[in-house]
Amino acid sequence: MIEAIDNFFNYIFTVGPLKLVRVFWFFVFFEFIRFFLFELIVLIIWKLNEPKRKLKLLDARIRLYIERPLISIIVPGKNEGKHIYKLIISLKEQTYKNFELIVIDDGSDDDTESICKGLQKAGLINLFIRNDVRGGKASAANLGYRYSKGKIIIHLDADCSYDNDAVEKIVIPFYTNQNIGAVGGNVFVRNYKDNLCTTLQAIEYADTISAGRITTSYLGIYRVVSGAFGAFLKEALDRVGGWDIGPGLDGDITVKLRKLGYKIAFEPDAVCQTNVPNTFKKLMNQRLRWDKSIIRFRLRKHRDVFVPNAKFSFSNFFSSLENITYNLVLNLKWWVYIFDLLLHYLNQLKFIFTFNILLYTTTNYLKFILFSLFRNRKNESVGYFLVYIPCMVFYFGFYLRLVRSVAYTQEFFFKKSYEDPWNPQKSSAHAKELGL
Repeated sequence: MIEAIDNFFNYIFTVGPLKLVRVFWFFVFFEFIRFFLFELIVLIIWKLNEPKRKLKLLDARIRLYIERPLISIIVPGKNEGKHIYKLIISLKEQTYKNFELIVIDDGSDDDTESICKGLQKAGLINLFIRNDVRGGKASAANLGYRYSKGKIIIHLDADCSYDNDAVEKIVIPFYTNQNIGAVGGNVFVRNYKDNLCTTLQAIEYADTISAGRITTSYLGIYRVVSGAFGAFLKEALDRVGGWDIGPGLDGDITVKLRKLGYKIAFEPDAVCQTNVPNTFKKLMNQRLRWDKSIIRFRLRKHRDVFVPNAKFSFSNFFSSLENITYNLVLNLKWWVYIFDLLLHYLNQLKFIFTFNILLYTTTNYLKFILFSLFRNRKNESVGYFLVYIPCMVFYFGFYLRLVRSVAYTQEFFFKKSYEDPWNPQKSSAHAKELGL
């Protein structure tokens, strides 16, 4: 064991800095620069501007309460009856009270209908609507949107819970800039203590997703308003005609709004807690669905954002380019890196593999600790997650990369998203005919 450690350090100290960069080029030029250094710099600038931002949000909050607009909260879903009462309790505790609650039952085959009708009769739901035949989440969301009366529509998932000021926080940004068409909430993992799978996702949501969305929102290239907690200007939804059919509808409607010239914002203080998949198999199915949407919507449906024309926008161009580059292209480059190592450094793989794990683990620790300084709201002390940081190398570096590779291959060559059981087959077939 001691000899192996000595051999490892001898290798590191003898190859020299230039050779190290050559061997570990993928980490140096892509992972470290983009996902650590760049995001850290943007977060520091964002934090330095916090006093100015707080004054702007305070002024917006005053104007919100002077106007007190009606907010429509729509909750589409199937077999969600068991979650509705808890959601209602969460909403009754909100600091902002002027909202209507619309629940849409998308062809449930449990007791959702009887539960919701009882809650509507008791005055706890303003409107309950049922699709006797399942049409998919987009269809249910559009049904609720058509019946909504509010100036702003908030789309929620039934199985989530919300901080008592979440509705207020997600609506305030609309009063900071009249061009904002949608605002994304900050989604945390509620069941993070269930097992290793949920804990690793909680770290991902805190660092990669939350911090990444702060960064892209600040730069004006924020690209996905979460379906679990997203707010939309009713006027903006009217212009785009609501949600289109298919997996990836959250990212799709965000792009549609951006293409009309609306700004999209992320509000880190509008907090939602959700349950994430609690097995790696369930997580794989979720991520396959998410990752296919990059091919379906970014490369096919909305490829026009890359074409210079009268409606061309550099922010939309860079938003999609960044998404494609650091997901699709970077994933492809990872395989190039693996083949490069096998071709040129086969005899040194054990040292390279060990040092890669050391590099990524050290960076993950630094990233988690430093990025924690920028999070006002935490669902657990930093210390709880530190034990699990070494596992993130295998979670990010291998598991998620392999899932993405499968998803991209399936969608690029076989358009498998149209066969996803998440969406009704008839809806997917119709979407495929229309090219949605």
